[in-house]
Amino acid sequence: MFSQTVEYALRAIVTIAQQDGQPCTARKIAEITQVPSAYLSKLMQGLVRGGVVNSQRGLHGGFILTKTPETLTILDVVNSVEPLKRIERCPLGIQSHGTDLCPLHRRLDNAIEATEKIFCKTTIADILSEPGSVTPLCEEVKVVSLGLGTGNGKKKTKRATKKKKK
Repeated sequence: MFSQTVEYALRAIVTIAQQDGQPCTARKIAEITQVPSAYLSKLMQGLVRGGVVNSQRGLHGGFILTKTPETLTILDVVNSVEPLKRIERCPLGIQSHGTDLCPLHRRLDNAIEATEKIFCKTTIADILSEPGSVTPLCEEVKVVSLGLGTGNGKKKTKRATKKKKK
């Protein structure tokens, strides 16, 4: 139902949202989302034009969200790359149908409307905070204190990673 472009855009936005407001480079986004770099570059340009992300150049550059994850909806992201298109007139151009859709096209339009409503109510923060053991697009476990001494009285923390089985 949704194109690869929409899927990739949502992966990129979720990845950027996981960076806690810090810019995320295209290289890092491509690595985490498994989106080819050239494709990601074009996609990110579209997300910038669509007003979903800003890009920052320079040493600490990258992409950041224009809204907080709590206010950015899935619909915002989808509409920035491939807007959902409602069926307003007979797609076959049958003059007698006009805006009075046949049962098939009415049901298709109802499905698009339902999707639009769900996506409008679902924020990126909702996706990131959904309960469960799986974190979106991330095999990395949060920083865990292992209690290792460093010799200077301070504890060392180590980033643990958990690999998915394929």
